[in-house]
Amino acid sequence: MKLTIYIGVVALSLLSVLAWADPASLYAGQQTRDIKALSGQEVQDYLDGKGMGLAKAAELNRYPGPAHVLELAAPLNLSAEQKQRTQDLFNRMQKKAANLGRLLVEEEQKLDRLFSTRTVTHETLSAALERIGKLQGEVRFAHLEAHLSQAEILSATQIARYVELRGYAGQATGHDGQSHKH
Repeated sequence: MKLTIYIGVVALSLLSVLAWADPASLYAGQQTRDIKALSGQEVQDYLDGKGMGLAKAAELNRYPGPAHVLELAAPLNLSAEQKQRTQDLFNRMQKKAANLGRLLVEEEQKLDRLFSTRTVTHETLSAALERIGKLQGEVRFAHLEAHLSQAEILSATQIARYVELRGYAGQATGHDGQSHKH
């Protein structure tokens, strides 16, 4: 038993040394991106108003997202009115998120340009990051707000079914640290 643990520790240590021995950065190849801080997929997702996991706080706490509700309309037994309200909610959210996403991408381009032209200063950096942070918060708000509004459209039974269909049913830990059955 002790020999197995020792061999495991030695193997982990060797892997750590090998990982640090490689001088290539995890960022290698990213220097050719148009916007260094964002992949092409991230840029496209922002421009398209995609969720990108920004609403996990809602999604994983029983606040359904309109895109997934529309995908699950039949098993959720949405009424015609619920489906229309959900579609309207999704359209508003996506338009708002896409508009904000476009502004965010533009601000990231400006930040990248500050560094690439070597004109960045402490003041311009602070101002750029303030604008980017504000836009990131607004994009996230657009998605989270849609989840909040979606929960008001569905019944408790439909929300429970959504949770089940999305694979979130079972044990979960609440903010109080207690285990809760959903």
